[in-house]
Amino acid sequence: MSAEVAHFFSEHSPLATEVSSFRPRAQQREMAMAVADAIEHNAILVAEAGTGTGKTFAYLVPALLNGGKVIISTGTKNLQDQLFQKDLPMVRDALKAPVTIALLKGRANYVCHYHLERALNDGRFASREDIRHLAKIKKYAKISDTGDKSFVPDVPENAPIWLQVTSTRDNCLGQECPNHKECFVLHARSEAMKADIVVVNHHLFFADVMLRDEGVAELLPACNTVIFDEAHQLPETASLFFGENLSTSQLLDLAQDARIEALTSAKDFAPLPKACDELDKAARDLRLVFKKEGRMPAAATANFKTFSPALKQLVEKLGALSTMLEKQAERSEGLENCWQRAQNFSQQLMQWQEDMDDTRVRWLEVFHHTLQLNSTPLSIAEIFEKQIGGSARAWIFTSATLAVKQDFSHYQSEMGLMKARTACWDSPFNYQEQALLYVPKNLPEPNSEGYTEAVVEAALPMIEASRGRAFLLFTSLRAMQRAYEILQTEFESRGLTYPLLLQGEESRNELLTRFREHGNAVLLGSQSFWEGVDVRGEALSLVIIDKLPFAPPDDPVLAARIEQITRQGRNAFMEYQLPRAIITLKQGAGRLIRDENDRGVLMICDPRIITKQYGKRIWQSLPPMKRTREQAEAIAFFTGTLP
Repeated sequence: MSAEVAHFFSEHSPLATEVSSFRPRAQQREMAMAVADAIEHNAILVAEAGTGTGKTFAYLVPALLNGGKVIISTGTKNLQDQLFQKDLPMVRDALKAPVTIALLKGRANYVCHYHLERALNDGRFASREDIRHLAKIKKYAKISDTGDKSFVPDVPENAPIWLQVTSTRDNCLGQECPNHKECFVLHARSEAMKADIVVVNHHLFFADVMLRDEGVAELLPACNTVIFDEAHQLPETASLFFGENLSTSQLLDLAQDARIEALTSAKDFAPLPKACDELDKAARDLRLVFKKEGRMPAAATANFKTFSPALKQLVEKLGALSTMLEKQAERSEGLENCWQRAQNFSQQLMQWQEDMDDTRVRWLEVFHHTLQLNSTPLSIAEIFEKQIGGSARAWIFTSATLAVKQDFSHYQSEMGLMKARTACWDSPFNYQEQALLYVPKNLPEPNSEGYTEAVVEAALPMIEASRGRAFLLFTSLRAMQRAYEILQTEFESRGLTYPLLLQGEESRNELLTRFREHGNAVLLGSQSFWEGVDVRGEALSLVIIDKLPFAPPDDPVLAARIEQITRQGRNAFMEYQLPRAIITLKQGAGRLIRDENDRGVLMICDPRIITKQYGKRIWQSLPPMKRTREQAEAIAFFTGTLP
């Protein structure tokens, strides 16, 4: 297959004829041949391909030519949609490959007939907007073939009504559902079973395979190849699904569902709605124990005197509801489902309290409206190795950021992929000419008071030199908000008219659309703008990063992993914290140069990249840009380059 694959990346291939943006690149051809070889030999390949390599085509061509069943898993729904709607059809047409493709999303993305009908009958809504949205969803469900909520006009994907008209793994009635035959989720899964290429996302892959839900778990046995794009996200996603978690919102949903089912199928049993109300109150009371949002280890709950009694009360009220539901379960499928859920949640609560295994860490996360109890494995390597071992299929892991100075050992040890083949291809872009790395002089240490103010002061001359056209990426929401306030004041006092955009004001897609349209905007973002953002051309000519992105040391999972590595006599900072920070920094830096004509400055404000011994390891892992510490040189980079 290698010779055939190589032909498709030559100057006179069908790709060159059919795809106007195609340019033959040695890196892309080499990666495609490595993927082809891994598919042919059912091998595991971990491949880093720098920005501009064209890794999507590099794995699609051999996957389509091979002819077997392929699952492609992506990090985001945006990339999932782009693959399904654009890239896959384009490559399929160019190759004239007779393959069928399917898109499979998590069940929360599809309208549920049963829950839609129940919402229509219930008639209780939080707002008039919910009522308007519900009418549109009802109309859509009657005419749609897929039930995919992203195709409902004028109903935002984050509208509250979606929670009432979609199913969850907990409240799906499965084969007992009266609408089983017309189920959109089952239809999507059936299409996926028949298709040659199935596009999913990481959350769905792990949720289905690890929790043994139907869907991907059914697809895997017949599958020849699994490809993970944006594979740098896998350690975090896998940790989430290899662990256990239970939230107060799941218990509130149970109380609400049981209350509605009681009114429909057990009107004569008065104690049931009362038990639902008591569970509802107990779940809310547990959340109210904590005043601030954030994460903490389970041991820290000893500092909250009301936590233990509130948890005990929740266990009791959940047990009482479970007992009542058991008596009424045979009266409807809905009541039966609620009883099963109550039993499962009771088991999870008991297990969380008793889970003292030193291979896991117990912790809590407090959100605005909910509290989540988590139990996470300290290492996923062994679990994941078992999941992919013993099956005769190829596994491809690819991203622009998996290695540290072309060394994959951190990623391999995290994922249990020590026996995998590894390969690294640098970006074909001319970073020496196209980009400059600027580290300003005289900035204070990142943990010092007034650091964000110093960052903004250093950034302002650069923002003026680039005439806006800038991303400011922050490691915390607090620093982002503070910088935004300072910039508002400074822009006004200096008479600068660049549009100032802030993460959270609108959805990410809407902000990016506005950023591109303005052409001279300044956008401030935190975590979600460090990756998966593609702004080509001069609209983005300056990327400013406030600090090296080390994970916060008070993160309970990170703290427990560091403690475990240290206990084993190893260096947790060099082995774990630094490689993770470098991979994240590479993602942020990757926003700057997106095609062969882009030019720009990457400004990293954190002085540790110069002052610390490990700093060299960091900048050597970045693309080979020219480097300077002189503001005048950084400003001169823009002189004469912008129209």
